[in-house]
Amino acid sequence: MFHNVIDATDCRKAMDNIPENVVSMILTDPPYFIDGMDNNWDHSVLKKRARNAGVVGSLPIGMKFDYMQARKLYEFLLPICKQWVRILKPGGFALCFSQNRMVHRTALAMEEAGFEIRDVLAWKYEGQAKAFSQDHFIRKRKISNREKKRLLKKLGGRKTPQLKPQCELIVLGQVPKESTFVDNWDKWETGLIDINNPLIQPDKFPGTIIPAKKPKERYDHMTAKPVDLLRHLIRIFSVENSLIFDPFAGSGSTGVAAIVERRRFYGTEIDKSMATKARQRIKVLENDRITA
Repeated sequence: MFHNVIDATDCRKAMDNIPENVVSMILTDPPYFIDGMDNNWDHSVLKKRARNAGVVGSLPIGMKFDYMQARKLYEFLLPICKQWVRILKPGGFALCFSQNRMVHRTALAMEEAGFEIRDVLAWKYEGQAKAFSQDHFIRKRKISNREKKRLLKKLGGRKTPQLKPQCELIVLGQVPKESTFVDNWDKWETGLIDINNPLIQPDKFPGTIIPAKKPKERYDHMTAKPVDLLRHLIRIFSVENSLIFDPFAGSGSTGVAAIVERRRFYGTEIDKSMATKARQRIKVLENDRITA
């Protein structure tokens, strides 16, 4: 049951069919809930809007500030997180990627659903600076050249409030364990972490700052995550042959990571075309393993 499968369906429907206490780990990247990246996410529409170097409409991605975006994310995630608590084994972990300025709502949704928030991890990478100069807006104003020069001098080259992105946050939640850590592990094989064989920085004790380059191949997905990062997390927070679940499977990177790390995988992806691509990607991987 749920052996290396990605269903083209809404996770909110699919989770009703998952029994209690069968999933060992949830590793997922929900919609960001900024600039159209919400529960009505449409890859084709967003790609057309964002072709101009990280711009959605006339603004940089993430600059259309609306505090209701975070509230809507919370309202979307809360019932989903309650299902996660139900299907996870006692002591099981959920690792949920979050857009950095929304992470407080992600953590709150998980906590109110019943998770213990154990930590917030950071995927460290080198992003591109996205702050925008205001000079062109000044030059377009119907004011005198003298006034334009004054404003340009006063702004002094200042830009929109966006520092160069260098990390993405991951909320680490844990379902309450049964009894002691030892007893919970003996029964469920969850609740403890494996620090003996980390994939990233193998000579160091696994930390909360995890460096990993952005993937070169995104499989047509706007926010694809590096497989090595996902493998690293899966190694630490689960055991071989356990079931990993990704309710927002996207291009299937979590599934690939789980299979490579000898775990079972179940994922759901509401975008049917993306789900098809993810299934094809996993099928190729499984065929390669059979013929190897």
